[in-house]
Amino acid sequence: MALINPHINFNGNAQEAFTFYKSVFGGEFARIIRLEDIATPEHPVSENDANKIMHIALPIGSNMLMGNDIPERMGRVDENENRSKIAVSAESREEADKIFSGLSAGGSIEVPMSDSPWGTYFGMFRDKFGIEWMVDFDAK
Repeated sequence: MALINPHINFNGNAQEAFTFYKSVFGGEFARIIRLEDIATPEHPVSENDANKIMHIALPIGSNMLMGNDIPERMGRVDENENRSKIAVSAESREEADKIFSGLSAGGSIEVPMSDSPWGTYFGMFRDKFGIEWMVDFDAK
C-alpha cells in the first residue's frame, strides 16, 4: 500500500525550515540533495540556485515530511497561498504508474513518470481539481 506524505515548497529557506522542524520532532534527515548535486550539461543549475535544496526529508513516525527550494527560473512561491504538494511513495513501479495515471486523468502533467536524476522513479502533476501531487518509487 502506498504512503502519502506532505511536501512543502520554499523560496530558498528549506534547510532553515527543516532544521526548525527537526528541532521540534527530533530525528535525523533521511536525505538532503542540493540542486548542484543533480546538475548535468543538459540541465545546468545557476550559481544562485546551486546550494538550494532539491529534496530534503525528515522522518516523523512512519511518515516523511519532505520539501524543496524553488529554482529562480520557476519564480517564487506565494507564501500566503497553497505551497504544498501531496507526495505518494509507491511500493513498486507498477503501483506508481497506476496511481500516477489514475490521479492525473483530466489534470495537467508537469513531470511524466521517469527515472529521476536522484535515483528514483518519479512524476509530478496537478489533478483535475487543482491539487498538486508527486508520485515516487524508490527501489532502495
